[in-house]
Amino acid sequence: MALGTILTSFFAALAQITDARFARVFWLGIGAALGLLIAASFGVLWLLDSLFGTGLILPIVGEVSWLGDALSWAGFLVMMGLSVFLMVPVASAMTSIFLDSVADAVEARHYPALPPATPVPFATALRDSVNFLGVLVGANVLALLLYVFLPFAALLIFWGLNGYLLGREYATLVAMRRGGRAEARAFWARHKGTLWAAGILMALPLSLPLVNLAIPILGVATFTHLYHRLR
Repeated sequence: MALGTILTSFFAALAQITDARFARVFWLGIGAALGLLIAASFGVLWLLDSLFGTGLILPIVGEVSWLGDALSWAGFLVMMGLSVFLMVPVASAMTSIFLDSVADAVEARHYPALPPATPVPFATALRDSVNFLGVLVGANVLALLLYVFLPFAALLIFWGLNGYLLGREYATLVAMRRGGRAEARAFWARHKGTLWAAGILMALPLSLPLVNLAIPILGVATFTHLYHRLR
């Protein structure tokens, strides 16, 4: 039952790409995700170059120097590889930017009888997103130890951990628009298993380069549907 609700919500979000209002936000979101990913990749390459000095040697790609190779095909390949890990914090960072625009477009088409939502103040949404982002980055850094000791389970750990964190963030911010922080906590507590599973559904394609650029916006839309259907 829960899986059916999750998949129905996801495909409803996917189908709305043809809607003009949603499409505008969707493509803006992809552009923003790509920009944040490029910036994050430059930052990682700069850090690696600072640590290794003469450049980092990677299999197949060869030596990577942060500025020269970042602008080359080698840099593109490195960025696609890094996106498997970097798109998780990118997806988290984008929630406060596009939350209201995406949720409003979904509700206008699918739930037109609803009264206007009370927008989460940008400062509040930004603060919550930064807090979520800090927890997400910290948890993933600690998870690196598990990846080393349990390499055969690394993908499952990655999906399970980030599915939980992203599911909680999306569910909390979407629910806050309609019922405030207390309602958001209650919504998460009542449907934690379903929302965690939905977060895993978002985390799975975040592991796929290029495909992952669309997930932040589709994630907000999916959780908007889940909020109304689970209530």
